[in-house]
Order: sequence, then C-alpha cells, then structure tokens
Amino acid sequence: MYDLLRESGYAHSRQGSGTWTALPEGRTPSGITRLLGSQDTAIDLARAAPGLPEELLNDALAQAAPQLAAHARTPGYHPYGLPELRAAVAERFTQRGLATVPDQILVTSGAQHALTLVLGLLCGPGDRVMTENPSYPNALEAMRRARLRTVSVPVTDTGWDTEIVESTLRQAVPQLAYLIPDFHNPTGCLMPDVARARILRAAQRSGTWLVIDETMADLALDVPAPAPFAALAAPGASSQVVTIGSMSKTHWGGLRIGWLRAPARLVTELAGQRVAGDMGGPVLDQLLAVALLARTGELLPARLEQTRERRAALAAALARHLPECGWQLPPGGLSLWVDLGAPIASALAERALDYGVRIESGAHFGTDPGLFEQRLRIPYTMPPDTLREAVHRLATALADDAPPAGSTQRPHWVV
Repeated sequence: MYDLLRESGYAHSRQGSGTWTALPEGRTPSGITRLLGSQDTAIDLARAAPGLPEELLNDALAQAAPQLAAHARTPGYHPYGLPELRAAVAERFTQRGLATVPDQILVTSGAQHALTLVLGLLCGPGDRVMTENPSYPNALEAMRRARLRTVSVPVTDTGWDTEIVESTLRQAVPQLAYLIPDFHNPTGCLMPDVARARILRAAQRSGTWLVIDETMADLALDVPAPAPFAALAAPGASSQVVTIGSMSKTHWGGLRIGWLRAPARLVTELAGQRVAGDMGGPVLDQLLAVALLARTGELLPARLEQTRERRAALAAALARHLPECGWQLPPGGLSLWVDLGAPIASALAERALDYGVRIESGAHFGTDPGLFEQRLRIPYTMPPDTLREAVHRLATALADDAPPAGSTQRPHWVV
C-alpha cells in the first residue's frame, strides 16, 4: 500500500523520519479548488449564488467612498465589525420579529466563517454534532476538519420528521446542532413553526447549542419570509441559539460579508477567537454592505421575481428534456433537488463535463459516502436561456453511454 501511494505521489518517505502524505505535484487542495471557477466548462451549475446588478454596486461604491476616506484616518481594525454594520444587521433582526442590539452581532467574512468560529469555540475534537442529511457540503467539511462526530437526521422531500429530531437530541445529547430551516439547502424545504418550537424545547432540555443557518431566509418565493428561528423561543430559551447569515445569496458572494447573532457574552468570546486568525474584515466591504442592506427593500422584490422566472424556466426544461426525473418545487431558495431515479449522479456529473456543464453529484451533500447518488442539486440562478441549454446538455449527456474523459483530475466543490 505504501509503495502504491509513493508511486502515485501521495506519500513520501525518508529514512529515520517516517512516511507522510502529500498531494502529487500540480494538484491543488480540494478546499481551494472548490472555490475556483472552472476552466473547462461553459455553464457552471455548482454555484447556487446570484450576481449583483452593476448599477446598484456603483451607487453603493459612490456612497461608501467618502465614508472610507474618513475611516482611513483610523487604524481600521474592527474585530466585532463596523459599528454601523452591526447596528444595521441588528435592526434587520428586530424588524423580522427578534429584538436585537448591536452587542449581539459579530460581523464575519461570510456565513462559513461564522460557522467555523462557532465550531471552534463551542466544540472540541470528538464532540457530537447533530446535522441534517443532506446538508450544505462546506458546513459538513468544517465539522470533519474540526474532528467532530456527526449524528444526522433526515430531511426528505416533505421536510423534517420532528420526532426523529427530538429523539436524536434526547438520546445523542449533541453539543451542537446545525440546522438550515429556511428553504433548506439542498432540498428547499421550509420548517413549520410548530416544528421549530418543538426543536427549541428539545434542545433546551438536552443542553444543545442550536446553530441556525439563515442564509436563504429572505429568498421566499411563494410564502411570506419566515421569522427568525429564535423568535419562537420561550423567554430565556434563546440563549442557546446562534443564528448565522450572509449577503452571499441575497446580494453578492464577492463581498464576503456574513454575521452571527448570539448572546453578547458569546459574541465577545467569538471576537477574541477571531483575532487569532483574522483581525477583522475589510472596511470597504463593510461600508458597501451597509449601503446595500439599506437598499434591500429596493433590490429584493426584483430579485425574487427574477428568481421565480428562472425557477419556472428550469422546471419547464426538466419536464421537457428529463421527464423521467422527479422534483418538488420549493417555496423558496435557489435550487431544485432533482431525483434521477437511479444512482447515477456521479457518473452523470463526470460525463456532463464533456458537454460543457459543471455540476456536482448529490453525494456531496450527504453526511456519509454513497448517499444521494440518485440526486442532483440544480440551481436556478442563471438566465432562463442558459438554464434551458444546461438541461438540454445534461439530457444529452445522460443518453450518452460513453465513459467520461479525464475525470480523475477534476476538483469537486459546491457553493
């Protein structure tokens, strides 16, 4: 085995020093390649994230420029985040039904950064963490890298089985539970308020921290936008809830602006941990975030209408070109969780590269290997004509029995 690894470039040995693993020359770690654009595909369906209208960005830049000049006279370090951005995020929570003050907000470099900070502070190697199955791949990877033990609860096309969630909290007593209750990624399901209240009570009984990922919460297409999960907690029960959010899905991922809401004491501890690896986010990005958040009421209705049109175009294309597949039309979010009817998703994803489409198998969303091989997550964040062409190419690839070319070097990543 060691000889094979050495021959392949995955291991190196030195007499007296032992053997260690490494990537072959020319290979990039998957954690980096997941975030790189594809050089060999024309249509990228691995990223469920929208762009930002150029005019809106230009206006925000013009608004931020004089403020940036004023900040340039200061050291520029804000471990908690810019005070005006913390206040803006706190006000958004309050408007949505969860009274919040700026001291309860920590600005981060995206929701993934927020989750990583929380895992690092609240969990230690070997701790149990409850996750949904399927779930967001980058969140699952963060847990693996933190050497946490995951216990999973299923999310099906119809949503969560609350009794299973309650039972898992009671029997496994996890240190932390990570949930995406708002237009769940990848299924698109929306958790009912009754289930939220029951899970809040069960987590309080088990002493489990709830980490609620709200990155999709504003993307309500067919239903009213949900209130914050913690708003349903009994008095005093929200002290074990951490809510994380981001501008990546509603505005633009290029800003790398996220946040978390937690008790003020915990925010202080998290800010202290953050300084060890990140002294604070870019001031310009945060000023832009303040300007863009102030115009959410202007941006969001048009974005939601555009997203509805794109969702309809994707559904129609699937019905035309892949009628044998199944899916549920989600009430919000940015993607369809498509059932291919057979465990062929990985093979199809590799073959689709030859037809100019990049997509990842549903297996990347599973907590364990081999799951969801019959599924594809297909985002509807691209123009309708592009989505129709992408589905046409996927259908052509599915009908092609030829083996894919050059699959061994392909990086796998999802956003």
